[in-house]
This record gives sequence, C-alpha cells and structure tokens, in this order.
Amino acid sequence: MIDGADTAWILTSTVLVLFMTLPGLALFYGGLVRAENVLSVLMHCFAIACLVSVLWLLVGYSLAFSEGTPWVGGIDKFLLAGVERSTVYPDTKIPETVFFMFQMTFAIITPALIVGAFVERIKFGAVLLFSGLWLLIVYAPIAHWIWGGGWLASMGVMDFAGGLVVHVTAGTSALLLAVMLGGRIGFPSDVRPPHAPWMTMAGASMLWVGWFGFNAGSALASDGNAGMAMTVTHISAATASLVWVVIEWAKFGKPSLVGMVTGTIAGLATITPASGYVGPGGALIIGLAGGIICYICVGLVKRGLKIDDSLDVFAVHGVGGATGIFLTAIFADSAFGGAGLAEGTSIGGQLGVQLTGIGATFAWSLIASFVIIKFVQMTVGLKVDENAEVQGLDITSHGESGYNY
Repeated sequence: MIDGADTAWILTSTVLVLFMTLPGLALFYGGLVRAENVLSVLMHCFAIACLVSVLWLLVGYSLAFSEGTPWVGGIDKFLLAGVERSTVYPDTKIPETVFFMFQMTFAIITPALIVGAFVERIKFGAVLLFSGLWLLIVYAPIAHWIWGGGWLASMGVMDFAGGLVVHVTAGTSALLLAVMLGGRIGFPSDVRPPHAPWMTMAGASMLWVGWFGFNAGSALASDGNAGMAMTVTHISAATASLVWVVIEWAKFGKPSLVGMVTGTIAGLATITPASGYVGPGGALIIGLAGGIICYICVGLVKRGLKIDDSLDVFAVHGVGGATGIFLTAIFADSAFGGAGLAEGTSIGGQLGVQLTGIGATFAWSLIASFVIIKFVQMTVGLKVDENAEVQGLDITSHGESGYNY
C-alpha cells in the first residue's frame, strides 16, 4: 500500500537532492574558479544533470536496481518497463516512480562532484562523454553492489546514503582524472584565488539544506530514522565547519569563509554513510574526524603529491566518505548510542566488511575510470589548448561571459 506521508517526504527529498546540484553545487564550484570560467562550471553541472536524467531512464536505473547478477542489474526496467503509477517499490510504501526519481538525483550529483577536479581546463565534449560512460560503468554497478542487492549488500556493508556509492566513487575518479588531465597553468605555485567566495558560501548553504533530503530521505519513510538522520547530519556539518575554522585560525591567523564552508562539506560527506545508523554523540565525533582528516588531505594532495584536484574532490568527498564508512562500524554500535549492528556482528567484524567495501569501490572506480579516460583522450580529447585556458572557458568553449566588464 502507498503511504501518503512517506511519499510526500520522499517527493520533498527528491527536490532537495536535485537542489543540491542545481543550483547548490554549481554555485559552490562556480565561486571557486576564475571569473573567466564561472559559466563553464555552471554549464558542466547543468549539462550533466540533463544527460544523466536521460541515461538513468534508458538503462542506468535498471543496471542499478533491477534483478541481475551480484555485480550488475539487468535491463528489465529499460525505460521503466513494467513500472506503473501504482507500482510500489519493494520494502517501502512509496511508488516506484518516486524511488526512481529520488535515486536519479543521486546519480546526477555524483558525476557532478567530479567537476571540481577538472575545472578551468577541460573540453566540454570530454565532460559529457566521460560523465555518461562513468554513470553506466562505474556508478550504476557500484550502486547495485550496495543498494540493489549485490554482493556487498549480501556481505552486510553499511552505507546509508552514499559514502561509497557517491563519495568514494566520485573522489577516486576525480583524483585519477586530475592526474591524467594535468594541472592548470601555473599550478601549484601561481593559481589565482576564488573569484567569488560569497557565491561559494551561498552554494554551500544550499548543499547543507539539500543534504537533509540526501540523508534523511534515504530512510525512504517519514519516520524516526529520517528524524535521527537529519539530526546527525546537521551536527556533523556544524562540527566540521568549526574544526576547519579553528585549524585555519591557529595556522594562518585569519579564518576564511571558503575554509569554513569547505569544512561544512567535509562534515556532510563524512556523516553520509553513517547518518541512518549513529546517534548525536557519534555524529559529533564523526564531524570532528571529518574536519581534521579532510583538512590534512587537502594539503597532502595539492602540496605533497602536487596533484591539481582543483576543488578538493578527493580530499573532501573521497576521504570524507571513506572515513565515514569506517567510523560507521564503530558508532553504529548500540554501546555508542547507535541503532545497533546486525545480530551476531561485532565491531571488528563490521570493520572488515566496511574496509572490503572501501577497497572494492576504490579499485573498480580507479580501473574503470582509467579505461574511460583513455577512451575519451583517444576520441574527443581531454584538455583545451593553452590559449583557451588563458582566455577562460566561458568565451572559448561557450561564447558567453559571466560578467560584463
């Protein structure tokens, strides 16, 4: 039976998650680039949303959520075949059309997160080709492994709202793409600062609000689990934001707005896999850990490894998601105020399962993304020429400008 309250909440959550990409993520990333590239970032996010929507309807949803092998679903739900207005998604009280749309918004934001790794220097055709192939070859199979009844689900992996499915996949692929694409002109010693920190803050605020749909909506019901998921999401985000501010203030003498909102996203990414399982105390510690660990990794990637992951996708999302997956095994235990582990499962046993999930997700994202990137290089090419990079992608790729000087 379809429940009106559950359906209304997931409809609302679907809107909130789409709001995270359009316009939240677009503005968050757009403020962090040079003024000459702001429209290109908005274009990337918007175009990915449109492309993924069509591919999700054609075959993406079926590969992720229809019956198949332990590795990938079948094509039974091509174009939503067999899904009627009254069809209820199994083990829920919501229409499958609503579940389809809710999961579509996750599929949209995940490749859009990767945009942060290649801003200011990539061909638009490469963005489209890479994102479409990545959705079908990386995202859909891993979503099936964990949420579609695949092999990691059978092992008992705990990923409530996408620490593995969204953040580790996007972060891993973003890091590899940044390496294979190469850095921006002047990286790492001479890269221009964000042109509009206010825009980044506005985008981060939209992401924070939208994340309630992301995490609390993953309960797939209007119930106590959704309420707790919303609570712990907010606590982790606030904690990580303060952590980032304190570190910057102590290190540089001045806390930055960009730093604070980057901490917010780190806290949100880290709590995502744990949000349906932990209590407020666990959320506080997860936010603390996410803020510290992600801050350290930002410096490690850019200054230590000298990889131009321009907007810190791997350090914030990849590392944050993996940290959250690991800590879920600990703070989900009822002894720490969590919802409890599966009967007969110890913290140590669950840690083993969680680490298996991290390793498998990292490995497949890396291997499959390498093949996709090489294919894109051989067909449409990856990087714009030096002249286009200097002028900015707004004019050279799209014939428009974000500002009239």
